[in-house]
Amino acid sequence: MTRLLLLNSPFLPKYSRSSRSPAVTKSGTIYYPLWLAHATGLLEKRGHEVLLLDVPARGGGLADYRERIVAFNPDIIVVDTSTPSIESDVACLATLKGWFADRKVGVLVGTHPTALVHETFALSPAIDVIARGEYDWTLADLADRGGMPDGVPGLSWRRDGRVVDNPDRPPAENLDELPFVSAVYKKHLVITDYFYAHCRNPVVSIFAGRGCPNRCFYCVYPQVMFGHRYRHRSVAHVVDELAYIERELPEVREVLIDDDNFTADQAFVAEVCREIIRRGVRVVWTAEVRVNLQYDVMCLMRDAGCRLLVAGFESGDQGVLTAINKNATVEQARRFMRDARRAGLRVHGCFMVGNRGETRATMNATLRFALELDPDTVQFFPLMVYPGTEAYRWASHNKLIVARSWREWLTAEGMHACVVKTGDLSPADLVDFCDHARRCFYLRPKYLLRKAWDVVTHPEEFGRTARAGVSLVKHLFRRHR
Repeated sequence: MTRLLLLNSPFLPKYSRSSRSPAVTKSGTIYYPLWLAHATGLLEKRGHEVLLLDVPARGGGLADYRERIVAFNPDIIVVDTSTPSIESDVACLATLKGWFADRKVGVLVGTHPTALVHETFALSPAIDVIARGEYDWTLADLADRGGMPDGVPGLSWRRDGRVVDNPDRPPAENLDELPFVSAVYKKHLVITDYFYAHCRNPVVSIFAGRGCPNRCFYCVYPQVMFGHRYRHRSVAHVVDELAYIERELPEVREVLIDDDNFTADQAFVAEVCREIIRRGVRVVWTAEVRVNLQYDVMCLMRDAGCRLLVAGFESGDQGVLTAINKNATVEQARRFMRDARRAGLRVHGCFMVGNRGETRATMNATLRFALELDPDTVQFFPLMVYPGTEAYRWASHNKLIVARSWREWLTAEGMHACVVKTGDLSPADLVDFCDHARRCFYLRPKYLLRKAWDVVTHPEEFGRTARAGVSLVKHLFRRHR
């Protein structure tokens, strides 16, 4: 048996390191440590002992956890990373190793070290190993070998002063081998520490599959971690977990199926929904989808307990959508919204600015499009480019990145800072436009009246709406100059 510390390390309070775009969010959303939790479940299934700690969610600094970590005395220390926090995370790993007289194996995981393996090793001698990409089985094999990395697929490691890159690990095919991540949450975390602004809370986040067949040029997880082939769990395994949540976590009011694209295989989605209905599982859930979702599948999802669809509309300009390989059209988005309303499903719409081909005119078209579609809630983000993505390569090649350090990917408070200039638009222009777009969307009398009526007619929406609204209002009138 090997003891492992899996740490979502301190950086900023309520920092969502597992987000597709890590930051402290304006809506107050705080993600679960999704991938550390999945790895925890598999490691425990293999017979290893794991201490999973989520400092940004729980609060405090690293010193507050010292007594507990030292008493646990891990053999392997695994620290999750992200682009904005990489330097802080590496320093955290060095501090942790310094707490022990005997040698500990220090491991980094996450998108940033996966994309920039050798550059990351150069940051500190405290880094012994990087587990690249999808790391659940990689960590399990490393633990099985007592921390010896030689021959473990998916690892890069130091040997005699140089970095050795073991062969890549093929994507996992049997995702049913992973224990329910919701059971890991129940054992190791405090569910009320987490909040998703578009969901009813308390909420748990699960995955039905990994990978996405689409090739949007900005999206980091398919390009760096999980690949472009959608691999999903079996229908029975997904519905078994929903039933587990209903039975063992009765305080949970919603489940977020957080696949990059849960509806990549619409036949699979339909089977999951039919099985939920057949078994009588009464869990409310939300899913990440694309605008090619068919109306008949929407209706099945609604009948199976789906409340809300999270859709990436991104832009109201077809030229921009084409330039970013979105493989979607403005007309598909319009039809999607009509169908969602007809099916009785809410929609959270995601929009972004600063992509290839962006101008002030296309940004304004996106805002008009968001107002025309009028989803239940929206988010507007500036383009955030992460190493390993086509967007990062494009921005680097064209010398559009203005940041001098990884920390500049965020503001001092941890909000998205944007580090890309495009055309005559500066990073501050892009961030300010997103704030302007939020004000235009959320401060409309029509919208405010609709939300007031929504809260009156659906009292269960009050807590979510109030908490997200209070957090959002603090940022609506700030300018980033």
